[in-house]
Amino acid sequence: MSGGEQKIKTVIVDDEELARKMLLEFLAGHPEIEVVAECANGFEAVKAVTEMKPDLLFLDIQMPKLDGFEVLELIGTERAVVFVTAYDEYALRAF
Repeated sequence: MSGGEQKIKTVIVDDEELARKMLLEFLAGHPEIEVVAECANGFEAVKAVTEMKPDLLFLDIQMPKLDGFEVLELIGTERAVVFVTAYDEYALRAF
């Protein structure tokens, strides 16, 4: 990536710290991605997306109080979203 190219502003949302850390480690190998915020719940996610206006969102589905689908309803669909979940029953709904 040359110096003039824009990085992909990214927000990671997962209520489990270990899952966030694993994603950070994976994304560290991709210099074109800039993680601008980490969020531990849906409320933090809505705030971060509103403030940071990321291009990409790694979004956990199963979270307390405000789940990933509810976050998506609040923030709209103007950015790419990668759903991250340990529960296969959410995969179909995510598509």
